[in-house]
Amino acid sequence: MDFETLKSSEVVDAVTKKLLEGDIVSFHVGSKTEALDKIKNLIPAGASVMNGSSTSLDQIGFVEYLKSGDHPWINLHERVLAEPDQAKKVKIRREVTVSDYHVSSVQAVTEEGQLLIASGSGSNLPGITFNAQNVIFVVSTNKIVKNLDEAMKRLKEYVWPKEDVRMKEVGMGGSVISKILIYQKEPKFTSRTCTVIFVDEKLGF
Repeated sequence: MDFETLKSSEVVDAVTKKLLEGDIVSFHVGSKTEALDKIKNLIPAGASVMNGSSTSLDQIGFVEYLKSGDHPWINLHERVLAEPDQAKKVKIRREVTVSDYHVSSVQAVTEEGQLLIASGSGSNLPGITFNAQNVIFVVSTNKIVKNLDEAMKRLKEYVWPKEDVRMKEVGMGGSVISKILIYQKEPKFTSRTCTVIFVDEKLGF
């Protein structure tokens, strides 16, 4: 099964309509640069920002931009990175799930309008599911699949092996899939927003 080919505008448009049925808004951009610019436009000055671990965010330059401090936001991830004590770091990770914006990516998007997100520790999930007021996902169009069966296949047979290699290369001992989230609707009563930025460049796994 081909999980690498970028999808056509017609497919992205169809997925956009399906996502909107669940009150998930999406944008379609042509490049990594445009994706980063879109994030900059979406997040207002003074907002607190937390990000999940994401190769896609690395590749568009978001992580470097956030670390640089050359922005008008409050970087909550900086608090996590600055704490050397592991026990205290875990506590801070819990605290910073409450943010104005959480920026991350997903492992797959179905043509039925569902986002599949996998996690090893689960530390990124509270912000995504409820604690962050706004969620932004940066997603290469090659992550679009037909349905949840294909999404799970993509996760287990394509994403996980590549992420496992990456984690071992950086000395982390490998990757594990501990928790899986299916995000298909943002209820209006939460007053939260969920935004997907589809990118016509291969990003992440």
